[in-house]
Amino acid sequence: MTNPATRTEKDSLGDVQVPADALYGAQTQRAVLNFPVSGLKPWRAFIWSIAAIKRAAADVNGGLGLLDADKAEAIAKAGEEVMEGKWDENFVVDPFQAGAGTSHNMNTNEVMANRATQILGGEIGNYIAHPNDHVNMAQSTNDTIPTAIRLGCLWRLDELLGVVTGLADALDDKAKEFDDVVKSGRTHLQDAVPVRLGQEFGGYAKAVRRDGERIQRAAEGLRRLGIGGTATGTGLNAHPEYHERMVKRLGEITGLELQTSDNLFESMQSLADAADFSASIRTLAITVTRIANDIRLLSSGPSTGLAEIQLPAVQPGSSIMPGKVNPVLAEMTNQAMFHVQGCDLAVSLSAQAGQLELNVMMPVIAHNLFEMMQVMIGTLRAFTEKCIVGITANKDKAEGWLSRNAIVVTALNPVIGYQAGAEMVKQAIKEDRTVGEVTVEKAQAGELKHVSEDRQVSPEEIEAALSDLRKLTEGGIIK
Repeated sequence: MTNPATRTEKDSLGDVQVPADALYGAQTQRAVLNFPVSGLKPWRAFIWSIAAIKRAAADVNGGLGLLDADKAEAIAKAGEEVMEGKWDENFVVDPFQAGAGTSHNMNTNEVMANRATQILGGEIGNYIAHPNDHVNMAQSTNDTIPTAIRLGCLWRLDELLGVVTGLADALDDKAKEFDDVVKSGRTHLQDAVPVRLGQEFGGYAKAVRRDGERIQRAAEGLRRLGIGGTATGTGLNAHPEYHERMVKRLGEITGLELQTSDNLFESMQSLADAADFSASIRTLAITVTRIANDIRLLSSGPSTGLAEIQLPAVQPGSSIMPGKVNPVLAEMTNQAMFHVQGCDLAVSLSAQAGQLELNVMMPVIAHNLFEMMQVMIGTLRAFTEKCIVGITANKDKAEGWLSRNAIVVTALNPVIGYQAGAEMVKQAIKEDRTVGEVTVEKAQAGELKHVSEDRQVSPEEIEAALSDLRKLTEGGIIK
């Protein structure tokens, strides 16, 4: 008795029951049954990029006279539809799958073959355009998957760089806004010489911009495509013109700047370009983690912490403590950046696991690269829009802390010297007074000598050196 909910498809291992209305076929269904691992599905970038390759291949093979024109046109149309997201529900293979990505490759081949068959007037499951012979013509999983990884990352590159720039711009805006807030610097989480709050935020902005530059540089390596290497890099079963034509056609279809490979064997064996790109995103995650940590510290309190800045209140912070508001966007950002760094570790471990002519760990490389881009884009957008742009300075609190900071005595080093300055700090802390009070008192008593001149230091010299603490943030020798 037939099951109306399924249809029978065949592969080299025999018959397989496939959901009746699915565009995928036997090999995809086997993968669904073999790898019920995470419940996750492929990222849109992976679906888009592999479909772009199939679409370009149909055009190229058709243009070379190797593929019937009607089939080539139908496959290209099916690829265009997949790129547009029309059939995403048919991409069902878990990211943790057979090595190299054969299951994802065949999932795409089957979906596009069945859709092309429909376009040609046939019924799904009765292939007019065949998954292997036509959709996969002149291809191997071994050259399509590394190419798809490169294309998928480049597809979202501008979006990623856009949110990086957006964060840097927002931090720069705050740097200008907070330029008049003079506060205590802190090194080792201990009091240090004064800085301006704007200088802190300006440093954050520059660090983020530099990370964007690193990502841009690393992305250049992704533009070299190894498509046409087929199984091992030799180009077996591909036309001699196929590689160059494919790179050109993919550039036209995707709008991306792409380059031919100068060594197809290297392009097949090595995932170093992917690891390099991943590492550049990891570096950004490290920077953003540091900044989010500082934001949490600077906003701590508000009554018992530093409280030099105030964050936008976006939601209640406690289920038991009324009125508590937490730095939730910074906390979310930390968690997301830890996750991104974990993805990078998976990529680096997988990239080094390549053997001989192939790296079979490509599915997990693809999944983690696309995931870290997704998480980074979403996180930076939310952190920027819901936190950074709404930060305000608590100038009174910042200047209040600075007034108690004995380390401003550093400004007196050219006058009284390091050793005498250290004694002033110890006395100020012991007596819970400002270093200015203690030092002026010593000068009035005639107990301070100039460090390089044979004379007493006057109280006026001390007061002048400490009168404008902003001067201490502008460099040079204070006189």
